[in-house]
Amino acid sequence: MNIDTRAPRRDRRRFIEASGVAALTAALVAGFGISPARAAEMAEAAGRSAKPLKAAFSNAGLQATWCAQGKRAAEYWGRLFNVDVTWFDGELSATKQRAAIDNMASQKWDFAAIQAFGIGTLTAPVKKMIAAGIPVIDMDTLIAPLDQIDVHSFIAPDNEFMGASVTQALIDAIGGEGNIIMTQGALGHTGAQGRARGFHSIVKKYPKVKVLDEQPADWDVTKVARIWETLLTKYPKIDAAYFHNDDMALAAYNVMKAHNRTSIKIGGCDAMPPALEAVQDGRMLATVRNPSCRIHAGALIAGVAAVTTGEKTGSGGIPKNIVADGPVVTQANAPGMMWMEQHFLI
Repeated sequence: MNIDTRAPRRDRRRFIEASGVAALTAALVAGFGISPARAAEMAEAAGRSAKPLKAAFSNAGLQATWCAQGKRAAEYWGRLFNVDVTWFDGELSATKQRAAIDNMASQKWDFAAIQAFGIGTLTAPVKKMIAAGIPVIDMDTLIAPLDQIDVHSFIAPDNEFMGASVTQALIDAIGGEGNIIMTQGALGHTGAQGRARGFHSIVKKYPKVKVLDEQPADWDVTKVARIWETLLTKYPKIDAAYFHNDDMALAAYNVMKAHNRTSIKIGGCDAMPPALEAVQDGRMLATVRNPSCRIHAGALIAGVAAVTTGEKTGSGGIPKNIVADGPVVTQANAPGMMWMEQHFLI
């Protein structure tokens, strides 16, 4: 299934305007030492709820650093916008997340925001919430195809760009020829599907590049370690490796280091702080930012706008499909990315 998650630039600009530039300013000034009270006043001007709102959030699993950072971002922006955020951990398991979302759907919320572990696994309870009048914002990966579920909006990165850009950096680093491996996330995750398409879109241009393996590790660092123990034994020559997230890349690097195979060029996705440090010290070649803070904060602000101003989906309201961009990160821009993440801005 090919779902195009890219939206026109004007839709992204409209979202920024609708969510309130003053809200971003509030976060910035809070970071620069302006009082929380003043920051709250600025957030209120941008649509902060006068009464406390109750929001339910879930992402794939807090074991993943991207998900844990998203939780912190949602809670931070929730404080600015007077939203009490309750978390339902997906635990990196489709079965466990389904149980959590069934629980979520049995309660009343002002709005909800969900990143599914796998497409199609949460459709029934999410439809139940939508039918009850609860705006549901889909984050990062599709809960279900957008023509099959009436979510308020879908906020996600361009996963094909992410996969393609890091793969290109890796292939450039090995001179356009050699052996490469892709370690995938969960196969049912539409973000992982997009990253794999991006990987293949670049590899197919280089006939001297051979793909040795592309099995999934389901975002699980323990599984990654087992897989890479086998791969390093099986293949004496591996020139590069692309991982669908940074946690898996760094877990594999530890295995490579134990086997004295650190000449392998590695790249990841998400640009989390440990990966930014790894790029700066040379353990990783590159990563690309999947803006966890922007996606989770955007979902929270979209929910607040739906409740406080009645903002609808579509023309004049929030676009159904929003691309949250993030750049490729190298040694040159890693420090700036670190600062932006520390302030929950990207």
